[in-house]
Amino acid sequence: MELSDYIRVLRKNWLVIVVLTLVGLGAAAAYSLTRTPVYESSSSVAVSTQTGGTASDIQQGANFAQTRINTYVGLVKTPIVLNPVIAELDLGVTAESLAEKVTASSALNTTIITITVSDADAVAAADLANQIAASLSTVVPEIEPQIEEGGSPIRLTRVSDAQPALAPASPNVPLNLALGALVGLALGIGIAVLRTVLDNKVRTPRDAEQITSSPSLGAIAYDAKAKERPLIVHADPLSPRAESFRALRTNLQFLDMGGRASFVITSSVPSEGKSTTTINLAIALADAGKKVALLDTDLRKPKVAEYLGLEGGVGLTDVLIGRTRIGDVMLPWGGRSLFVLPAGKIPPNPSELLGSKQMGTLLDVLERDFDVVLCDAPPLLPVTDAAILARSTSGAILVASAGKVTRHQLEGAVVALHTVGAKVAGFVMSMVPTRGPDSYYSGYGYGYGGYGYVQEQPKAARGRKRKAPVAVVPDTAPTFGELGFDTRREARDAGDSAVR
Repeated sequence: MELSDYIRVLRKNWLVIVVLTLVGLGAAAAYSLTRTPVYESSSSVAVSTQTGGTASDIQQGANFAQTRINTYVGLVKTPIVLNPVIAELDLGVTAESLAEKVTASSALNTTIITITVSDADAVAAADLANQIAASLSTVVPEIEPQIEEGGSPIRLTRVSDAQPALAPASPNVPLNLALGALVGLALGIGIAVLRTVLDNKVRTPRDAEQITSSPSLGAIAYDAKAKERPLIVHADPLSPRAESFRALRTNLQFLDMGGRASFVITSSVPSEGKSTTTINLAIALADAGKKVALLDTDLRKPKVAEYLGLEGGVGLTDVLIGRTRIGDVMLPWGGRSLFVLPAGKIPPNPSELLGSKQMGTLLDVLERDFDVVLCDAPPLLPVTDAAILARSTSGAILVASAGKVTRHQLEGAVVALHTVGAKVAGFVMSMVPTRGPDSYYSGYGYGYGGYGYVQEQPKAARGRKRKAPVAVVPDTAPTFGELGFDTRREARDAGDSAVR
């Protein structure tokens, strides 16, 4: 993963991270506020030996005290030391319970013992520490062997008395809050990364590119009103979404398909926007002066005639079985150099018809007479129609819906094409979010950075409804004789009536 991927993960899961951080902070605060404050006080005693005045005697005494220091530290929490303290202060507790409040330690290479007592009462903690230090100073000389002159060779001297603490030692509220926030933050980031790892949806063009090993031809932004205006290039050619189809058109023209220009546009599963992508791309190509043949090869659930407002009762099926000529059912549309062949009646054997010799011959004829041939085909995973048809064309264009199709589904679609020897020309991301971490236009916005494509109108025209421009059909047209038309006028008349 790159740095941008980590940033995208954080942006996508920022709410989870913030909530868990606040939960950790709140839990730490609740813990700190419900704890009883505990005060600590410490008293120190120094261990020394009674030796002669020579340097060797002093050194031997120091070594002896150093070797015995750990023994004295261990004595601090024993009943022999603590029972006198309990009796002196009239505590009414056992030595074992008092020992839980006491700790003793000695720094390395020193003969000083530090006795620390923890208690909810600061004054009581100081008194206990001082009394335990005094009791230890009395007990140690008694248990050590006596020297010949009398008395113990070990002497314990109090070097610092315990004082009541001004602030509690625990709970440490700032430290607890910092640890709680840190634990919550780490948990939030862990959950964010786990969600990303377990997410098997294709969300960005990079995801699709890694799966298909094919180039990205374009990205179509998500439009909540797409169902109301599916033909966005025709209905609102100045919109940013229409511009994305023109960008797709430009990228498609740079594909090197060995001199051929027939494409099957399909998807992995239904409802990924393949039909609207095919139709809008065909309109965009026709607006650029290309002679385009649009075939509805979805012989199971055809949509092209419905979207374009054409009569789809007769079409491709009738041509393939020899019932009619292609020129009788293939009509121009929209005053452009765009000719549409509807699906016709739904046959009982769609796969066999699309893989027939007649279909291959039809594609050869159309490739000769048109600049681009686009075939709207069914999804690849439910049926094999698109894979069979793609083998007879220059390649397949996969439409992948961002956040809808899974990695396994897209992989299955690619495998289905490769199995029959079809080539994947590229893929198109559809329904790409325009905002958020998964936005393909991140940093640019839906309107491509706010540049827009609004033309300045004359003052007299302002306030009136602007009509969408209509592309002019170029002088070079297909071979209308082969399509069944006697004249260009007859073809255009047929197209205008179809639009009406």
